[in-house]
Amino acid sequence: MNKKSILLGSAAIFATLATTAFAQTEISTGADATGISAINDRIIDVEDTVQDDFDRDNDDARFGNPDRREGLFGSVALTYAGSTGNSESQDFSLAGRVSSNQGPWQQSVGMLLEFGEDEDGDKDKEEVSTIYDGAYYFNDRLYAFVLGRFSIDGLANGDRFGEDDPEDVREDLSDFARDGFIGVGPGYRVINTEQTAWRVQAGIGYRYTQTGAQKAGFDLIPDGAGGFDRVDVDDSSDSGVGYIVSSRLYHRFNDRVFITNDTDYLSSEDSDDVITNQFGVNFQMSDQLATRVSYTTEYQENREIRTDNTLGVSVVYGF
Repeated sequence: MNKKSILLGSAAIFATLATTAFAQTEISTGADATGISAINDRIIDVEDTVQDDFDRDNDDARFGNPDRREGLFGSVALTYAGSTGNSESQDFSLAGRVSSNQGPWQQSVGMLLEFGEDEDGDKDKEEVSTIYDGAYYFNDRLYAFVLGRFSIDGLANGDRFGEDDPEDVREDLSDFARDGFIGVGPGYRVINTEQTAWRVQAGIGYRYTQTGAQKAGFDLIPDGAGGFDRVDVDDSSDSGVGYIVSSRLYHRFNDRVFITNDTDYLSSEDSDDVITNQFGVNFQMSDQLATRVSYTTEYQENREIRTDNTLGVSVVYGF
């Protein structure tokens, strides 16, 4: 389970599920049998992923209260895939979102359920998540926000691995079996021009976490000789006051080049601190060619390797 505790929307997930549920299974007669449909689906997935990268950087909320659909609305998407024969596997996903926009007040509630079994019939995913996102815009610069998330990973306990996989067991034990946060606070746009937009926000709330080790009642600790010692864990969970600080910076150099830098810091009394930073450079090299290069850093306190770094490159060429 990804340990990032930064509370972001899941619109891309829902859009992907909806596309899967209603798309045709083949693009032309005979495409399924020849394998063309499968490759075409992967092409669409790559195109959607790249477009999502660009859309996130062109966030319409960077410059103020965006024009959005008024009233109450929502959607639900479901997808299921099961295979038998040479291998047996199942994957089920259910996603939904309900939104309500009334003037300066905007809010939404999202839900995501994912369950899966691998080709051996063993569970490889059992996750349930809910999110809440609310904002009240006093004017173009000052706003108040509410963010909430709660996630459950049913496999973060080490039970799905045998005695021959201690490293996999330890990885599961270090994952969060329960992870939740609810916070409120103010946000302010320090700079709000067409060329540069910079907003900061800070909030206080309540954070609750339970690792797989806390859920299972034990942890595996390296013994220095290439093995692991089993150590009992008494604490059932961690909870306490949490704090979140975020920064969103956007700067356009010209009609062709702009950069973004998104930073989030989540801290609480008993749970690990989490910091993420993503720096992106976007080039509109021509009317047909656009490129985005990003560098993402994720830090989590008390992990064996605390920092993960990811370089991403997205290119779109149309003709």
